[in-house]
Amino acid sequence: MVFATHSQAWGSKVRRAAAAARDKPLLRPWRARNNLFFRGGGEGRKGATIRISTMELPVTDLREGSCGGKGSEAPRERRPPVSVAAVLPAGGSGERLGGCTPKQFCALLGRPLVSYTVRAMERISWISDIVVVVSPENVEVMKSIIKKYGHKRTTVAEGGMTRHRSIFNGLKKIAESHLLSSPLQKPEVVIIHDAVRPFVEEDILFKVVMAAKEHGAAGAICPLVSTVIASSADGCLDHSLDRAKYRASEMPQAFLFDIIHQAYHQCSDYDLDYGTECLHLALKYNKTNAKLIEGPPDLWKVTYKRDLYAADSLIKDNISQQVCVLTNMKEDAVQVGFLLHETLKSDVKDNLSNFQETHQLVEILENTNASLLYSVVLISVYLDFFENVSFISAMQRFTKFAKEVEKKNILLYGLSIHYRKDNLKLQETMDSAAALIMALIRDRNPAYVGQLLVA
Repeated sequence: MVFATHSQAWGSKVRRAAAAARDKPLLRPWRARNNLFFRGGGEGRKGATIRISTMELPVTDLREGSCGGKGSEAPRERRPPVSVAAVLPAGGSGERLGGCTPKQFCALLGRPLVSYTVRAMERISWISDIVVVVSPENVEVMKSIIKKYGHKRTTVAEGGMTRHRSIFNGLKKIAESHLLSSPLQKPEVVIIHDAVRPFVEEDILFKVVMAAKEHGAAGAICPLVSTVIASSADGCLDHSLDRAKYRASEMPQAFLFDIIHQAYHQCSDYDLDYGTECLHLALKYNKTNAKLIEGPPDLWKVTYKRDLYAADSLIKDNISQQVCVLTNMKEDAVQVGFLLHETLKSDVKDNLSNFQETHQLVEILENTNASLLYSVVLISVYLDFFENVSFISAMQRFTKFAKEVEKKNILLYGLSIHYRKDNLKLQETMDSAAALIMALIRDRNPAYVGQLLVA
């Protein structure tokens, strides 16, 4: 039984890979909600497996409204009538996070945080260039991340000693590109967004770009959660602010390129060294009053260690929302697959289909680089596995194969279900199996790779 989801963009690649698999039938794809599921031939035997796999969408692909309903066309992409580039400051030291690794390079599901933010930007076709600004000692690290995860339209710039100086360097990288024979092109509007805010969506980016086109500058804001107070010199309360009148400045922000570039050129050393607010520079040095746009609640910045745990949990939850149950055509496997399908409906969106071999699915995943950005979870569910006389040798082969494919970011687990048609506790068994399946999908624990769990 297999839970499988991935984006439409992979469809042609998967079909070509399946067709190229020698001596194996071409899998017939079936589309639903912007995902591609497979139906294969139905050979099997007593105790044959049901496969369960997840091929994850990028986090922002799984948000509400990003997929059309069954049979519907994908929503037409909105494109601003101006050229757009993005600068992502990523030069922080992570002092508040603690530890020796800057937060932008901390791993979430084995992948650096900054890679998620770059991916969120490069998914938007109307952002022509992305400049990531990192500290000098991390330039090569960032270049290796771009190469490893196949990021496109992304350039690295060397940062300065402070946030504003790093952003200024990123803007200069774009403005001076014609002098350096660089592929970068000066845009009409530039987005500035923190590299440690990975959950940015196209809607808020579009809104700030359109507002910047009209007003010269724009930025996302959110309501204050806590009341802001001022203390006196002796540490006592001096006064508090009316929370209803104030907002927290967030990212992303957008500017007409010439306005923010000129503002940085006129900026005093004091502002460059101690300032943090780009909108303030546009107002102070160019008299450009920014338009403020109410942003969604998930624009938060990864700052402390607890934020890393929250980001990790959110990513796991979002990439585990849609699954597909794939079985062989044996009667027992089909019935158990249907029962698991019904049981799992309360946890994920899933569809029922069938498939042939775990090895064939793994081969397709490898050929399409499906596991490059996100780990793929593949679960083989066995019926009455322990009645098989070759149990030990079969488990040895399974464990060996699982360890091999783990190197390719494919997590293979085993699950045995004791199945009897007259079992009055069959639904209870299915509930237990579904709970184990969802735990494996959401936790992605490498300690259980190649192991056989029992429901």
